[in-house]
Amino acid sequence: MAETGIKTQDWTAFRAEAQRMLEAALDQMQQAAERPWQPVPDDIDARYAIRAEAQGPQQTVDRIIADVLPYHGGNIHPRFWGWVQGSGLATDLISSLATAAVNANMGGRDHGANYMERAVVDWTRRKMGMPEGASGILVTGTSQATVIAFQAARLRVLPDLRKEGQGAVRLTAYAGAGVHNATLKAVELLGIGSDNLRKVPLVDGQMDCAALARMVAEDKAAGALPFLVVGTAGSVDLGLFDDLNALADAAADLGLWLHVDGAFGAWTRIAHAPWRSLSDGIGRADSIALDFHKWMYVGYDCGMALLRNEGEHRAAFAARPSYLEGAERGLAGGEPWFCDYGIDLSRSNRALKVWTALETYGEAAFAQAITGNCELTAAMAAAVEAQPLMALGAPVVSNICVFTARSDLPVAAQSQVNADIAQTLQESGEAVFSTTRMDGRVMLRAAITNHRSRAADVDAAIAAVAREAARV
Repeated sequence: MAETGIKTQDWTAFRAEAQRMLEAALDQMQQAAERPWQPVPDDIDARYAIRAEAQGPQQTVDRIIADVLPYHGGNIHPRFWGWVQGSGLATDLISSLATAAVNANMGGRDHGANYMERAVVDWTRRKMGMPEGASGILVTGTSQATVIAFQAARLRVLPDLRKEGQGAVRLTAYAGAGVHNATLKAVELLGIGSDNLRKVPLVDGQMDCAALARMVAEDKAAGALPFLVVGTAGSVDLGLFDDLNALADAAADLGLWLHVDGAFGAWTRIAHAPWRSLSDGIGRADSIALDFHKWMYVGYDCGMALLRNEGEHRAAFAARPSYLEGAERGLAGGEPWFCDYGIDLSRSNRALKVWTALETYGEAAFAQAITGNCELTAAMAAAVEAQPLMALGAPVVSNICVFTARSDLPVAAQSQVNADIAQTLQESGEAVFSTTRMDGRVMLRAAITNHRSRAADVDAAIAAVAREAARV
């Protein structure tokens, strides 16, 4: 039989190139402050075109160093505050090496990586305040975690769902105005329909539980089956938090499954006072969706679905054809298998990068980093208010600051100025703000989930905004 064409013929040469690649990756992270986002060159498609002939490890590493590392998304830079993106950790390099070497499939079977994922799930469960025995699974991110949670919630009210489908039943779900788009996508994907995601008004930035009760009563009277309410721990635009204890009480009274979107804000559970109290009550939820790749800083991708009731979680997804039967011993042992708790049978080892980060730096370091991000955001708000022409769009609650660079201009002109400033500073490499809309205005927005950011970065970025605003 002919040998496979995919092989490493010269391990000595390959080892040298792998070490060169490691050094380049370490330089990239160590020098992150000197490597902001930059526009990709016009010929990037040609540079990335797959070549017919093998290039070998040396030329491949050459191309990665020249054409891949420089054109990153920018989120490793200490003045990157656009959208809500994590900054990545040096320990990701270590865990990635081990992950690649082992190449574990985390769908199931009896090997060490599955035990590590269980340890990460259990640590997260305890931090969130969920009871012992609660269930969890690592996923790509909050979007996938939301689908998993909603499917389990549907099964609670429609026990025969997996066999019979939803049929003509009209399910209704409830969320505060401005809920994360992952919730909308989940109700559409599961066939519930976006029209059946009812937007509950906010009072002082929190879901109005009295309005929720009225809406549930109206929908029941119209023949619908209310089944789910989504609380928010850190809204995307402003970093707002629902009163999760009040929402848990309301959900219990109304017979609703309480899901909490904690994509980034769930991690205030390990922050210092006063920010820790923002997520009080999160452990009372039936399910939580959260990300490690945002405010726990680990590399993409890494999210988690946590569910209070392990039986409900497993019932929503477990399916074992004959070729996936377990065994009492051997490699097919190791129950439970994670493929019974989510969508994927083939799964990468996301747990290792979380475990490596916590083992290397310790929980206290993450608590301080998250707290420090909130302190920096408060400092940014103060710097904005100190500028005579700038103005906050809303008070800062956690780690998001929304503001306008020229509050003296008409709405349309403000929008244009703010949009132009965001793009100019991105292109100059000085800072990355994203934008959002408030009261018809495009506003500058900083979401600080960056462990590399310091006070000097905030000062320099606001000075750059003021400079650009003065040119108008």
